[in-house]
Amino acid sequence: FAALAVKFAERQRSPHCLLVKEHQVREGADTAHPPRRTLFVLNVPPYCGPDSLSRLFSRCGSVQSVDICDKPGPGEKKDKLTSKFFDHKTVKGFQVAYVVFRKPAGVQAAKALSQEGPLLISTESHPVKTGISKWIASYEASMVDPKELKAEVDAYMQDYDKKMEEEEAKAAKEEGVPDEEGWVKVTRKGRKPGLPRTEAANLRVLEKEKQKRARKELLNFYAWQHRESKREHIAQLRKKFEEDKQRIALMRAQRKFRPY
Repeated sequence: FAALAVKFAERQRSPHCLLVKEHQVREGADTAHPPRRTLFVLNVPPYCGPDSLSRLFSRCGSVQSVDICDKPGPGEKKDKLTSKFFDHKTVKGFQVAYVVFRKPAGVQAAKALSQEGPLLISTESHPVKTGISKWIASYEASMVDPKELKAEVDAYMQDYDKKMEEEEAKAAKEEGVPDEEGWVKVTRKGRKPGLPRTEAANLRVLEKEKQKRARKELLNFYAWQHRESKREHIAQLRKKFEEDKQRIALMRAQRKFRPY
């Protein structure tokens, strides 16, 4: 690894080190990060996002993409998130990044940056928000426009209904038709098709599971109690048997024992 010194701003005294090296994997193991053009970056701080990394390494060559992950691993091509309100991930702690250049020379130039002075993440032309300004921006971004949210949900449900109709049409078309080996897929259709569970139905199921667990624990307690009572009953029977034996022996000695 090569240690690349960076500073959040000019006023920061101690620099932070990013560890960089060329990303090397087996052929075809990583489809999202091509070899010879991908720079592997460790120790990425939370305030350093994809835009900041792209701007830092743009001096080394044209940056194609920046992918930030929680931990190293094989990357796959991900679909671009089109949702404005869902699937937003919160950055926590230090992470790793994969910086993909358009040409292999960008990786070597990025490794050579370790010989230069600290690079600035937040500048006057590209400031990075922190502290209360970042909290205010996050709060403002969390405010949801009901019309936009409704439009996105309606579009998603239309796509979902269309997908379900296509699957039902495909299943109806294949019903009763034997496959290559001559097997026929049998499907079960009831009079009342299954409906998705509502929140109230989920709460009822959870309550039943809770009652079942409590009943099982209670039965286990009673089984232990039943064993203890059985053990005490047997001990009392043995004690009574010994007392009866002593009383019979005493009656025989006094000639008063008449069993018949």
